[in-house]
Amino acid sequence: MRKVYLVGFMGCGKSAIGRRLSYFLKMPYYDMDHEIVRQQGMTIPEIFEKYGEAHFRKLETEFLQNFRNETCIIATGGGVAMNRENRKIMRRTGLVFFLDATFEDIYMRIKNDKNRPIVKSSTKEELHQLYADRKKFYRDAGHIQVLTGGRSLRMIVEYIAFQVNRLKGE
Repeated sequence: MRKVYLVGFMGCGKSAIGRRLSYFLKMPYYDMDHEIVRQQGMTIPEIFEKYGEAHFRKLETEFLQNFRNETCIIATGGGVAMNRENRKIMRRTGLVFFLDATFEDIYMRIKNDKNRPIVKSSTKEELHQLYADRKKFYRDAGHIQVLTGGRSLRMIVEYIAFQVNRLKGE
């Protein structure tokens, strides 16, 4: 296993868990959105505004196809698992964890986030529908589903680390 991918809806904790998991497992950590922003020299809202969502989704696939071949942790963007090719790449090149958070937990985290174009342009009801629509893709992408409700970051990180080490044979 070369990579550990964290997938799930925006605000489910991929970045926070990924950073902590990196320290816990002593593996490099990358946030896909931050890497794309760095490569493009533009923020995600700027990419969406200038080129549209379809272009951004293409950048995500290119990232998965071309990112360095090293053992690492990658927090994916919330829409990555919607693309069948992305799911295939992640499942083939690593171990995929679906961070399954409740919509209410997620909404409390994202409702005022100005860096999320979809949040800025959607109502709570529209976001809930998007969450429901995407959930089956996260489930399909993930090797292991991690229920995050009622669990601390530490508990989640320790559980994922246990699974990673178990599958590495440690």
